[in-house]
Amino acid sequence: MRPRKSVVAAPRATLGQMRVLGIDYGQRRIGLALSDRTRLLARPWKTIARQGSPARAADALAAEILRLQAEDDGLDTVVLGLPRRLNGSPTDQTAEVEKLAAALRHRTPLPVVLQDERLSSREAESLLARRIKDWRKRKPLLDAVAAAVILQDYLDARVKPLGGAREDDLA
Repeated sequence: MRPRKSVVAAPRATLGQMRVLGIDYGQRRIGLALSDRTRLLARPWKTIARQGSPARAADALAAEILRLQAEDDGLDTVVLGLPRRLNGSPTDQTAEVEKLAAALRHRTPLPVVLQDERLSSREAESLLARRIKDWRKRKPLLDAVAAAVILQDYLDARVKPLGGAREDDLA
């Protein structure tokens, strides 16, 4: 009897070795950022124009998420910035972001995590101002950099301490 040949799919990144997508959902633009596979570093990726309601934005974002998930580096988590006032209370935009999160959860198989985004735009502006003096040149980059700040905050909260377990491992 001849042994059966097995068909093995091309190796994919395993859970915990896939990228994370960060989203800064704004009134006019949506900033996107990606982590590396090690989940240590976030980098600005791109900005897309926001068109219409949270449902329409969710359709556009779901298409990006599914495309990224299909790439070799994969994607296993979506981090969406949740706007809050400095005292922690909701803003006018908070409910809209929560609707977007719910819509994304229905359109993609990935977990959608809400991450506090307080002062992320201000930090992004400060980071950009150090390298780019002209505000007109900074403006198109601001939303993607803000998404990277939000994503980096999420990643930093989950970094494995030396000799310890990751926060996700303890849950």
